[in-house]
Amino acid sequence: MKTNFWKRFETALRSCVSRRFGRYLDEIISILRIPAPGTPQLIQRITVMELDIVLPLKTASIAMLLYSFFFSSSSWMNHVLSALEIAVESTQYIFGIYIIINIAFAVLLLNIRKIPPLVTEWAVLIISLVDGIFVAALTLVTGGPDSVLYWIFLALIIRGAVSVPRGTSQLMLNLTLCAYFALACIINIAIVETMDESARNLMELSDRPAELLLLRVLLLLLMTFCCYAIQVLLTRQRLAEEELREFAVREAQLQSAGRLAAEFAHQLKNPLAIINNAAYSLKRSLAERKPATEQIKIIEEEVERSDRIITQVMGYAQLSEGRVEKIDLIEELERAIKEVFPTAVDSKVEIHRDYDVKFPPLLMHRRHLSETLVNLLQNAREAFNGACGNVSVAARCLSDYSTEISVSDDGPGIPADKYEKDFESYYTTKKNGTGLGLATVKHNVELYGGSVRVESELGKGARFTVTFPARTLMRLDRKSQI
Repeated sequence: MKTNFWKRFETALRSCVSRRFGRYLDEIISILRIPAPGTPQLIQRITVMELDIVLPLKTASIAMLLYSFFFSSSSWMNHVLSALEIAVESTQYIFGIYIIINIAFAVLLLNIRKIPPLVTEWAVLIISLVDGIFVAALTLVTGGPDSVLYWIFLALIIRGAVSVPRGTSQLMLNLTLCAYFALACIINIAIVETMDESARNLMELSDRPAELLLLRVLLLLLMTFCCYAIQVLLTRQRLAEEELREFAVREAQLQSAGRLAAEFAHQLKNPLAIINNAAYSLKRSLAERKPATEQIKIIEEEVERSDRIITQVMGYAQLSEGRVEKIDLIEELERAIKEVFPTAVDSKVEIHRDYDVKFPPLLMHRRHLSETLVNLLQNAREAFNGACGNVSVAARCLSDYSTEISVSDDGPGIPADKYEKDFESYYTTKKNGTGLGLATVKHNVELYGGSVRVESELGKGARFTVTFPARTLMRLDRKSQI
């Protein structure tokens, strides 16, 4: 018994430690993750670093090496190659291949606006690795740990931090550059140990190359992680500033929309009240002479219907009283599900949930998101008309950090020719519907630059999918985006 108890205790302790460690690791990774920049920003970074800075410097360096290889028979490079017993012709051949690769990359940079961004990213990554191999080869033949070309590796790491902004790619590139330098130095030390004393004196090498190599590799690693950390801090600062600007813009737009809606509703409420009173007076007058009850009933019904619609539209006046918030999507989804499918009421509809683990916070008016989710869920519930069925609610965080929400049911489905009409105001196929549910969803989603689409097949149900883009400012007019 005691043995089983301690085994269970040990298992529970390991599970707890594992969960805690995993959670802390996820938080650390989340903090250090660098969001991928947008295409314009990526192209700008590559253009400034590669085209404006690296390409001119590389052209001048290649010109100097060309002169040393082909036009100067007494150059330092030829002496070093002779001391290391490396064929000058083979080195020149490899150098020629390197020049051809750089010419191809220069042509790509000059046409960077015409080339897909993904191709450009891969080209920059590959040329950075090629440059690292070439500089490592030069380091090998120019003294290894003592080579002055070591400082070029520091420059290559800074270049990688700018031109390769994606976190994983950047770290892998810069760590590979560190490995290139270390490998070149190790090979150089091994070669030097086999050389005679006169050759060593010719190359003027350090007496303690291993210690120098360790010091320089540590400095390269420090530079790699410092560059990454600085980029994380700058990215976080930029995102915080963008968030503040987005808050301010959305607050101003929502207040303007609220004031406009309140004025519009107020101007329509008064005429409707007058019409209603006049209809009542007309009913009394006609009752005494000639009955016209049916016509007056129609007037009253239309007035009541118009008043109901205006009351719903008047809800937008509350925008000026609200504020933009950071909204947790999962919490809002669960709140909407409880509102439409309360646990206290027996329902024949079964809810299925499928959420991603983490989502970026949604910057919007809470009422907008609540209305959108509740209307989609009510639409799915009403599709069964009291019968049994299944409703699936899914939420995904896409690769571009946009948020996708889908509500699907296995009800009767929607005919293909009714897809677009479903989002039109006042269009409804339900007996007591107002035709404003899906129209409100479309309005609220497009207000924030998002989109809504429907997929359906008769007899197999329907799926409504809403997408809120990341960092897209709210739009009051479809034709203009702030």
